[in-house]
Amino acid sequence: MRLPVGYEHLESELRQRIQKILKRGNIQLGLTVNNNNASEAVNVNRAVLKELTAVVEVLRKEINSPPVQAENLLALPGVLELQRSEISEAESLKRDAALLASFDVMLADLKKARAEEGRRLLLILSDQIERIGLLASAARDNPARKPEAIRQRLKEQVARLLDTGVAFDEARLHQEAVLVATRSDIQEELDRLDSHIEAAADLLKSTDPVGRKFDFLAQEFNREASTLCSKAIDRSLTAIGLDLKTLIDQMREQVQNIE
Repeated sequence: MRLPVGYEHLESELRQRIQKILKRGNIQLGLTVNNNNASEAVNVNRAVLKELTAVVEVLRKEINSPPVQAENLLALPGVLELQRSEISEAESLKRDAALLASFDVMLADLKKARAEEGRRLLLILSDQIERIGLLASAARDNPARKPEAIRQRLKEQVARLLDTGVAFDEARLHQEAVLVATRSDIQEELDRLDSHIEAAADLLKSTDPVGRKFDFLAQEFNREASTLCSKAIDRSLTAIGLDLKTLIDQMREQVQNIE
């Protein structure tokens, strides 16, 4: 928050008003005052400036840094003071009230603009969640996951190994085949994706701030998609997993823009 000299007392009130409508993100606020009141003047508190200059000079020599510029010293708290010798307390309160009223108008406009952007983001995220669901369904119904397809694939792999003339223990071979089928099963990942899709839909309906929760949920989406890719034993499943990861990355970018 950047406030001119003499307006620092408003910071607490401004922060409270901001926090009523903004719950997430980094906020930078600047106030510029065009002062046409001749009775107000900015003076340099030379005693404070002298003391700070001495401290800065000692530190500068210790760390062997270049000389400090005058404008940097003037920016330090307490160096510049606003003199209001001819302004009454009532006038000062009236001015502050007018400033805060103007600030409230600005906040209302900001809230309106953010709500409009939020409505557009809702459509985008809803579409992305729906597409993630379609990809998950495509993975679930993929022919490569059917038992007969898995058996055929393993049969072909075993046949290639037997062509090498190497002898295999049939019992051990059967155990290995079962392990391969188990490790490549993506049912768990698909079930969790369905659960995440339901959770995302609930977040989109919520009237509370959900940005941080959605950000975490997007990470969980990405984890399941990555695992699906690593377990995929068919190109078609790998392609679905990669499409999922691309779509989830796009969703994560949008989630950063919601409260």
